[in-house]
Amino acid sequence: MSNPKLDDALARAFYIERFDDFLALEQGASVQTSRAYKLDIARFVTYASIKGALSPTEISARMLREFVYHLKDLGLSPASIRRNVSAVRTYFKFMLGEGHVVRDPSERLETPKRWRTLPEVLGVEEIEKLLAAPSLDEPLAFRDRAMLELAYGAGLRVSEWISLSVRDVMLQDHLVRVFGKGAKERLVPIGRRAIGAIAIYLRELRPKLEKGEGKGILFLNARGRPLSRMGAWKILRKYVNQAGITKPVSPHTLRHSFATHLLEGGADLRAVQEMLGHVDISTTQIYTHVDREYLRSVHKQFHPRA
Repeated sequence: MSNPKLDDALARAFYIERFDDFLALEQGASVQTSRAYKLDIARFVTYASIKGALSPTEISARMLREFVYHLKDLGLSPASIRRNVSAVRTYFKFMLGEGHVVRDPSERLETPKRWRTLPEVLGVEEIEKLLAAPSLDEPLAFRDRAMLELAYGAGLRVSEWISLSVRDVMLQDHLVRVFGKGAKERLVPIGRRAIGAIAIYLRELRPKLEKGEGKGILFLNARGRPLSRMGAWKILRKYVNQAGITKPVSPHTLRHSFATHLLEGGADLRAVQEMLGHVDISTTQIYTHVDREYLRSVHKQFHPRA
């Protein structure tokens, strides 16, 4: 699809010839820019037709987003992808001006420059080292192990894991009730490791920490008060160092690792969206691109003809 040629019917349906005239006459684009945009739009129209869109009115914002990620998968540089996005935006500006479409699906299309970058994702072995780091010699080891197991095991935001109440943890049902952004409630499954760590903490340590100021919150500090965000950060940093992990790790790294590991294992994107509490699946889709990078690196490393 590097130098696509459109058949006449498709070129007519997408007003390609008129778009060329628009570039040359109204935009005053250089010959080089016009040629590049023409190729970019030909690539886009070919992609759209393969996806079932046979006219500009059938193009959705979601299809445009997927097209941009398709360009990334083709291995195009960020500069080339930005030019493609610019071409698509110019194309829809023309289509809107001519009255061929009534809305511009490229209005909120992101370019690579604005793509969110993920913090480092920990590998499964690194996660194992981190979760094993709290030693029983530590006075608060039961709390720390339970906290790390739950943060990674349920993919929680730091604000969610420090605000969980004791009653939000339903150990018999293997679930935790989470109140995310906008106080939106969701139920997230938790595995036996997290359940075991939380059960031990609730039985052995939390009653000793509770001095009447716990407010029913699950994780308490040494003074018996709810753990703060900064307190959670310090605990995590301590065990990252103890585990010998040199990557930059934040509480959100555990959430990113949770999502990435699920997708690497073959989990359904919608299920991951539900567990993360994302309103829009496009927010979750960023993890599929992390996963693609992972797959590419595995292929490069292990395939004999890579």
